[in-house]
Amino acid sequence: MGFIEALILGLIQGLTEFLPISSSAHLRVFAEFFGWQEDPGAAFTAITQLGTEAAVIVFFWRDIVRIIGRWFRSLAGRIPRNDPDAKLGWYIILGTIPIVVLGLLFQDQIETSLRSLWIVATMLIVFGLLLGLADWLGRRVRTLDTLTWPHAIVFGFAQALALIPGVSRSGGTITAGLFLGYDRPSAARYSFLLAIPAVLGSGFYQVYKVWGRPCEEACVPEVFGPLETATATLVAFVVAIAVIAFFMRYISKHSFLPFVIYRVLLGGLILTLLATGVLQS
Repeated sequence: MGFIEALILGLIQGLTEFLPISSSAHLRVFAEFFGWQEDPGAAFTAITQLGTEAAVIVFFWRDIVRIIGRWFRSLAGRIPRNDPDAKLGWYIILGTIPIVVLGLLFQDQIETSLRSLWIVATMLIVFGLLLGLADWLGRRVRTLDTLTWPHAIVFGFAQALALIPGVSRSGGTITAGLFLGYDRPSAARYSFLLAIPAVLGSGFYQVYKVWGRPCEEACVPEVFGPLETATATLVAFVVAIAVIAFFMRYISKHSFLPFVIYRVLLGGLILTLLATGVLQS
């Protein structure tokens, strides 16, 4: 794979990271579908997500500064510990624990067997249907001011499911939020905020693992070098800002049905191509 392929994958990352359609699935499928000989790899995916997560930080900068500031002030006793923003900071920490623990426990499977296209396609369909069901049945009456610690844990485990390509980080957490009765903008906003610690941690860990220490004997070679990966990350950042702005406006007035249909059709297409031998798992 070369520089142009890395740019294309960075564009795909930026376009799909915050839509509930699974960016990791698209990176995996796109490379295979167009005959590129290698899966771009979990490391490339995690590092380019640093670019998209930087877009979240820029877009939600005011929210992030307010939450962090009030969390620290609550620790110092300057404001009540039940302040909504201070509690939201604690809930984000609590909701990050599942993906950290499960990510470390199942790291080998995440980077190998779980990247099978059979699994990717199945997860696209199953979690697409779950998103549609949640959007249909959800009461959509809760906002982030009513978030509780049990709900924060549910959000956290829903986010952890995104370790499996095809689930979608935003799709999993938004689905959980809708089932719990949160309105669409609140579920999406919390999904983006919750992803920040996990994605930044995963991305920087992959940077260290791939480039920060000598490769051990069992180390799997990376497809892209530092320059290609860095460029793809920058492209993902620029595109992701525009996507976030569009997505937040869209869901304030519309349902998730187009994303559900897209996921089911894409998953069905992949399964068909796998069954006929056009794609290899």
